[in-house]
Amino acid sequence: MKAYLNLLRIGDYRLLWSALVLNLLGDGATYAALAWITLGKAGAAGLGVLGVCLTLPVIVGGAVVGPLLDRFSRRKLFIYDSVFRGAVVALIPLLAVSGALAVWHLYAVALVYGLLKIIPLAGTPAVLPELVPADKLQAASGLEATAMGAANVLGPAIGAGLITAFGAPNVLLLDAATYLLFALLISRIKAPLARPEPSGDGAAEAGKPGWAPVFLLIVRDRFLLVLTLSFGAFNVSAGALVVAIPWLARYEFHSGPGVLGLMLAVMAAGELIGSLVSGAVETSEKQMLRIGVLQLLSGAVLFLLIPTALPWILLGLALNGVLSAPMTVLGGVVRMTRVPDEMRGRAMTLMRTVMAGALPAGSALGGMLLSGSDYHALIFGVAALATAPGLLTVVLFRRTPFRLGVTAADDQRAERGPDPDAETVPATS
Repeated sequence: MKAYLNLLRIGDYRLLWSALVLNLLGDGATYAALAWITLGKAGAAGLGVLGVCLTLPVIVGGAVVGPLLDRFSRRKLFIYDSVFRGAVVALIPLLAVSGALAVWHLYAVALVYGLLKIIPLAGTPAVLPELVPADKLQAASGLEATAMGAANVLGPAIGAGLITAFGAPNVLLLDAATYLLFALLISRIKAPLARPEPSGDGAAEAGKPGWAPVFLLIVRDRFLLVLTLSFGAFNVSAGALVVAIPWLARYEFHSGPGVLGLMLAVMAAGELIGSLVSGAVETSEKQMLRIGVLQLLSGAVLFLLIPTALPWILLGLALNGVLSAPMTVLGGVVRMTRVPDEMRGRAMTLMRTVMAGALPAGSALGGMLLSGSDYHALIFGVAALATAPGLLTVVLFRRTPFRLGVTAADDQRAERGPDPDAETVPATS
């Protein structure tokens, strides 16, 4: 806890962290509201479409946003994105008041959200090394994840309360306000948050525009490649849960938004606990092995969701949150260490786009199977898909150490060695 308190004494980081908490509070409440409105208007199939709209555009957005994060002011990108998305979200309650709200409006707002979501998703880890000393990166990653968990615990609860008291469309007013608060807090950060200047060995290669150098960096580095692909596979299960949890609340338990908020909050509480603990743990040479074990276990506990009894569902969601959140924290340190600053905006965008782009597959699968009420087949499939990459990571990295401060380029140069002939051979992992 002392490490976190010391970190929050850094003014710029405190502003960024506070902005994230406020923004995520609104997002947590908004997902509950959007899901509830969609279920009422279009059923489980519509909920699957909503999940795809929330996640699929991340792929398109990532292709555009990545280079922008390395070529333009990250501060301005944060602010412009927040103001625009806040205005879009506010359209839903306005349409509801006028009686003109249709299902396609919900999909359109979800599409805009998904298209621009990658800006804070990739931009936050890209700017963290500018705000925080290197020896505090794991604590910063943990506190960022803790902020997400804390906001996700309160967000659905706030959303459920507002849905009951005022109706689901009005919950979106909270999210619109948090977008504007996010922009205000980012504007007060003293650090430049500007385009990074190339420096150090390999700066010329790293500073080249476009995706080719970033793609080669990830493909040639076993750490980055395995993290990206295994987390992507795991996110298919997360995409399915986006659909399965509201479906359970409405069609299996025949309950109101309170049960939906309870399930979302329990899972988020587990994530909060996992993030809080993992952020306080020191970085280890067994970082990748730990990630593999965590993914293996977090996928396995999804089998607890097979019995459609609320206590088992809550236990499975809580354990999944506790075990999956540290994966994000530990993986964030690996990514920030392995990628040079000149590529960090693009690299974080590419990796998180691949990982987040897996969510629509899970949402589409969930919507398709739940439309036929094939819940058990869905849970069996996503649990197996989440577990397998964890086992692979354990096997691949059981004897491979992770070294803090050593980039992928450092390892690739070491592999080439002094032999001039080796320079023509691509570094492999």
